[in-house]
Amino acid sequence: MNSIKWTKLNWLFFTVSALFILPGVYSLIRWGLKPSVDFTGGTLLEISADGLNRQEVTELIEGKGLGLKSIQSSGDRSLLLRFDSLEEASKNELLSSIGENYGNLPEVVRWEFLGPALGQELLTKTGISILLAVLVVLIYINFQFKEKAFGICAILAMLHDSLILLGSFSLLGRFFGVEVDSLFVTAVLTILSFSVHDTVVVYDRIRELSRINPKMAFEEISDLAVSQTLVRSINNSLTIIFMLIALVWLGGETIRNFTLALLIGTVAGTYSSTFTAVPLLVVWKKIFKRK
Repeated sequence: MNSIKWTKLNWLFFTVSALFILPGVYSLIRWGLKPSVDFTGGTLLEISADGLNRQEVTELIEGKGLGLKSIQSSGDRSLLLRFDSLEEASKNELLSSIGENYGNLPEVVRWEFLGPALGQELLTKTGISILLAVLVVLIYINFQFKEKAFGICAILAMLHDSLILLGSFSLLGRFFGVEVDSLFVTAVLTILSFSVHDTVVVYDRIRELSRINPKMAFEEISDLAVSQTLVRSINNSLTIIFMLIALVWLGGETIRNFTLALLIGTVAGTYSSTFTAVPLLVVWKKIFKRK
């Protein structure tokens, strides 16, 4: 039963994780995330017309000083505009100006107001959802594996993925103006479930090998479990990664940040399930074995 000595490379796996986590944590502490109107409050206006040019519309709005926060293409003939605040009179004036430039009055697909209170409520619900997810995962894994080490290490691997995802968007927001919205919250929760799913597969293999070979050292069992599940884990993840790359590259701009968050989280989750969750479990066993 020979396998690659993965546990001998734990220092390398932790170093790679640190290289991706530390810049993001620094960015989160110093600059934080760039919130969209979903969190800060404001006005959403989606318009549709033939021949709408994003750059021309942006220059027109900025010339009127209407407090445009962002503009995104939504389909072939629509634009999604986000403002700090936009009164009905200003909206009508803007639509008239756009109609004069393009020869036809644009259709208003959506016009919504979002107050800061709703954004704060969304943040609160997001925090509660994440805490509930962590608690349920911890209870479930402890119940399945009958040992708290598995549950705690799985949660730490989830934290690893969350920090990479949040840190990445903090850096993207700082240097490229990428905002986080309600879809980003959905992506975070999705990645948490994906990370745990992959981790449980590896942990379950460790449990099975421990029953079959009770006299084998835990490090050897971990090496064997990783060797037996690594190819399957990578192949499963690649099918998702290829699809997400296509969506990021060719998908609409309104979902680009969402698919980008899923892509970053999927790559981080694939790595952490094998090269973070298992090394953490091995280190945990060593520490408590000495005690």
